[in-house]
Amino acid sequence: MSESKLNNKRTVLVGLAFLSICAFWQMYDSVVPLVLRETFGMDESLTGIIMATDNILALFLLPFFGGLSDRTDTKLGRRTPYIIAGTAAAVILMNLLPVLDNSYSREAAPFKLAAFVIVLGLLLVAMGTYRSPAVALMPDVTAKPLRSKANAIINLMGAVGGVLYLGVAAVLYPTSKVASLDHVNYQPLFIVVSAIMAVAVIVLLATIREPVLAAQNQALEQRHPEWNLAEDDGQGSERLPRPVKRSLGFLLASISLWYIGYNGVTTWFTTYVSQVMGEGLGGASTCLLVATAGAIVSYIPIGVAASRIGRKKTIHGGIILLAACFLAGFFLTTLFSSINAVMYIAFALVGLAWAAINVNSLPMVVEMCRGSDVGRFTGYYYTASMLAQVITPVAAGSLMKAISYQILFPYAAFFVTMSFITMCFVRHGDSKAEAKKGLAAFEDMDD
Repeated sequence: MSESKLNNKRTVLVGLAFLSICAFWQMYDSVVPLVLRETFGMDESLTGIIMATDNILALFLLPFFGGLSDRTDTKLGRRTPYIIAGTAAAVILMNLLPVLDNSYSREAAPFKLAAFVIVLGLLLVAMGTYRSPAVALMPDVTAKPLRSKANAIINLMGAVGGVLYLGVAAVLYPTSKVASLDHVNYQPLFIVVSAIMAVAVIVLLATIREPVLAAQNQALEQRHPEWNLAEDDGQGSERLPRPVKRSLGFLLASISLWYIGYNGVTTWFTTYVSQVMGEGLGGASTCLLVATAGAIVSYIPIGVAASRIGRKKTIHGGIILLAACFLAGFFLTTLFSSINAVMYIAFALVGLAWAAINVNSLPMVVEMCRGSDVGRFTGYYYTASMLAQVITPVAAGSLMKAISYQILFPYAAFFVTMSFITMCFVRHGDSKAEAKKGLAAFEDMDD
């Protein structure tokens, strides 16, 4: 194992697990709200509650199974058993959902609705069992100095998973095909996405030997005790100065606020364009695909910008752009009756804005600790983001029901704007470094 050069090919293969996870969640957020509303007749509030369930479960399942995998010791390694079991269970359960959906549309029955909800709950648990172990696999097999570059590749693999789903959905379900249908059969989509997930994990298992690579990495880190930056206060923890704690609090508030705005749009957009514009899943998926592509092509430029002007200024710029795009989305979706080129431009800029915010926020949180509490501080970040994603599907859905579907984009713009204000009070966690070229620019995103 090289001490100075990242094995890009191996990191890409490790990232296949994250690819499968992101493909699933992109489909879940897009399709499940449509099924709940159009097939089972649930209103926006109840749909929002169900859509928030995965984030509620994640608050408990992710740390539990992450910690459990730390204590697991098998011939396959610590993380691989969870990846295998979780993926296998998810692939089976997810393909039961469209079967129940189609059956209910032909002949409604309470037990079919109950079966759908039970299967959906089991599916969310299955996904929760292996998300943390899959993410933890990369640090297990990557030397500490190389994890920033590796994490960039992992994130790109996740984006690829989202793009794969959106591309498949746009091809299988164009507006021209579904506009006249009383019921849309999503079985082909679920089959394709489950196949993507299965193939990704099979390739991962065939190419990555976790126990061997993890042992090599542990031996390497033992030869470099200087890589361990932990400082103990004598009681196994660290105390932050009061000003840093204040910055951390405002930063976590900012994270919650922009996730409330952004996730509100991503959760409800397919339903929104269906109700406001009469567009189907294909048109909505194309917009989200453009946003994802905009984020992907922005990663390296954003990394360079942050290294030159600082993370905080880059985030502030992203917040301004994101709020402006959401306001533009309101006018574009209410003044026009179909998705057009201007909307695609707006969504590409949404991707750019979200990249500017998202790739710099976690590094700012981690920057505030001195090394020994990176995991705990990462937990702070995910708690703030997950809590927001629990709140916003219900809040946005309830507002759309009480006022109008057209409230979605102003709602999102408001909370994103509020995050600009809270970010003004963040005084720590920024860093400026000499701009780096190429893939190395990613290193500034999570160092």
